[in-house]
Formats: sequence, structure tokens, C-alpha cells
Amino acid sequence: MSEAGQAELLAVAEEAALAAGALLRDSLGTRFDVTTKSTRTDPVSEADHAAERVIRELLAQRRPRDVVLGEEGGEAGGQAGGVRWIVDPLDGTVNYLYAIPHWGVSIACEDAEGPLAGVVHDPLRGETFSATRDGPATLDGTPVSASTTADLGLALVATGFSYEAEVRAAQAEVARALLPRVRDLRRLGSAAIDLAWAACGRFDAFYERGLQPWDRAAGELICARAGLASAELAPADGLPGGLVVAPPALLDELLGLVAV
Repeated sequence: MSEAGQAELLAVAEEAALAAGALLRDSLGTRFDVTTKSTRTDPVSEADHAAERVIRELLAQRRPRDVVLGEEGGEAGGQAGGVRWIVDPLDGTVNYLYAIPHWGVSIACEDAEGPLAGVVHDPLRGETFSATRDGPATLDGTPVSASTTADLGLALVATGFSYEAEVRAAQAEVARALLPRVRDLRRLGSAAIDLAWAACGRFDAFYERGLQPWDRAAGELICARAGLASAELAPADGLPGGLVVAPPALLDELLGLVAV
């Protein structure tokens, strides 16, 4: 797809992300009906569903022939072989419900060749991170660059943990071994925002297991366009697969430490 076509898709993604973000920001503090998904500590609220409805309705108006894969509503619509949208209407639901200001909206789209455009929007900070397949990573329209550190001992690394107790225990052992080797670890509760922050240098690197496509699609593209390298974490010892993102000079070393 041409750069102009990518830019058109990015504009739609940004419009949808801002619309959902406005709804979530205005609803913050509201008492929502909350249910659970994978475990009793993995919540989904009416805010998640309402934000996804806003996004789906806008995409249906702007891109009626496209497929939409949403965290809450699954995959629907469109035609095979076309563009697919990957939507996380509220990444960081626990933070949102506890009024912790670290949550956002993540929207990406892809074709058969891979990602085309991605947006991570932080409504409370008023920040929108974006990228297209052939364009720069940007924050509110201004290009950003990621960390270029080559010293793992000076790297601030972000991560996240599973909702499943047994998996969390194994992840804690990985974190225990990693902590003495890096500047520090951060676990803030939104993979999409963590990836966006890595893209602009607020973190040096990021790793997490158990990510779903909607958690990572937009953020991973933004990181790549900002100059970071990525690698897949293979499932191991009862741990699900995952993603590592880091400056090229650090990727192999970090991958080796978190791959077990």
C-alpha cells in the first residue's frame, strides 16, 4: 500500500482512538458493571465494551469493508484478504478501575504483508503515539526516537505479568534473575503504553509474555519505526510466548535472560 494509503488509515485509527479515549476519560470514576475473563483477577468492565462500540461504529462508517478484531467483541465483518483492524479499547483495565493514570487505547491495522498503521492514545496525558509501515514513529505528530543504549546494566526495562498465579510465579523468578543485570524494572500495567514509552525513550526495553495481538500490534509497529528491534519469546516451562523489544545492541542479551 502507498504511503498516502497508509496515512489515510492512520487518520482513521487516530480518530477512533481519540473518540474512545474521550469516552473513557469522561467516564472515569463511574461505577461500572465488572465481570472477569481468564481469571477472577482479569476484569472487563462496561467501559471496555462501550469504548469498543465507539471504535467499531466509527470503523464501520469509515471502512465498512474491513475486518475488525477487538479484545471484547472478537473478529467480525469485512472480506478476506483485505485490511484487518486490531483493537484494544482499554489497555490497562485494572488501572482504569483503580483510577491509576496509566491506561490507553490501542488501534492497529494490517494487511497480508503485516502492519500498516498503529496508534496508542493516552487520554489522561493527551498523548497520541503513531506510526505507519513506511513513516516515522511520532508523538502528537512530532517524530520520536528510541533508546540506543548498548549497556544492559544501564537499561530501564518495562515488563508485565500474567493474571494466572502459576505463570506469575514463574515470571517472578525471571524478574529476580534479571533485576541485578539492569538499571531497574518497571511494571505499570499497560503493555500498549509501555511499548509507546519504549518508542520515545522513556524505557530502554520491554518484554512480556502472554500478550494478545491487540495488546501489542500498534505498540510494536511504533517501536519498530522508532528504531527498536524485536524478537519473539517462545513458550517455555509452562510460560506462554511473548515479545522482547530493545535497542539492537541489547536485544540478544536481554532475550537470553528472559527466554527461560
